[in-house]
Amino acid sequence: MRLLLTGSNGFVGGRIATEAQARGHDVIGLGRAAHPAHALGGYIRHDLAEPLVGVFGDRVDAVVHCAALSVPWAAPAAFARANQDGTRHVVEWCRANGQPPLVYISSSSVFYRNADQLDLTEDSPIPPAREQLTAYSRTKRAGELLTQEYPGAWTILRPRAVFGPGDTVLLPRIIAAARRGRLPLLERRDGRRVVCDLIYVDNVAQYVLTAVEQGITGVYNLTNGEPVELYPFLFDALDQLGCPRPTRRVPIGLAMGAARAMETASAVFAGYREPPITRFGVSVFAYSKTFDVRKCHRDLGRPAVGLAEGVARLVTSFAG
Repeated sequence: MRLLLTGSNGFVGGRIATEAQARGHDVIGLGRAAHPAHALGGYIRHDLAEPLVGVFGDRVDAVVHCAALSVPWAAPAAFARANQDGTRHVVEWCRANGQPPLVYISSSSVFYRNADQLDLTEDSPIPPAREQLTAYSRTKRAGELLTQEYPGAWTILRPRAVFGPGDTVLLPRIIAAARRGRLPLLERRDGRRVVCDLIYVDNVAQYVLTAVEQGITGVYNLTNGEPVELYPFLFDALDQLGCPRPTRRVPIGLAMGAARAMETASAVFAGYREPPITRFGVSVFAYSKTFDVRKCHRDLGRPAVGLAEGVARLVTSFAG
């Protein structure tokens, strides 16, 4: 199959590109960098904040839209351009070029509230735009709605906490904070332990390509299906890396207040430079998030790489 893959230079997109080519597919990558990060069948340099129609006109068998601004903090307008306008331009291109099947990589964060949320299904309530926790989740949800209006076949995948070698957003930031002694232990008033779901990056690529190859459509939550207690999981990874465990305890309310002040200072005085902590970051450590992935396992299969093996691979990549 001939695939158009947006975001082919990124963490998840790069892994999809590698696996797709290993399966014999011809991958046309799209990204903003001058040159592709991987050897591909073709490459288009383009910023999806601008229309794609007229830039590339070749027919493809499927489109995987992985490109996104996926960072903890940025100006809301930047998220809107990259994630909402970018998805609109991909959908417009698909409409104008034979309506190939479209796989949109969304995010589990579209569900999030500042509360424990357990066993979320694909049909669990999604907060309206005004109640979304971040500009990122708000614009990813907007991308979902645009995808659902596409008249061709479409698939929406919502991975949760993607990790693995090459990641620059999730665990590496946590590990760096731990090494500097800046990773706190957030304390809940109710004393409950935080439980979380994650997914190893190779499994995301597996699910994307299964959807493409088998013509599977619809909405799917993606995790490894192995919920873990957050801090014991993190402590194990830190121990394997020889990093100190956090010991400083901070109440959630105090952390949220500090994060709110830092976000305000960043927005008003620092041009949205990323602050040391964000409210979303506090929320991730403060509240449980688990997902019911029976639909994924039924239609797309079970993950090829278990959580323990994924962590071992990540640790090895850091050691190397």
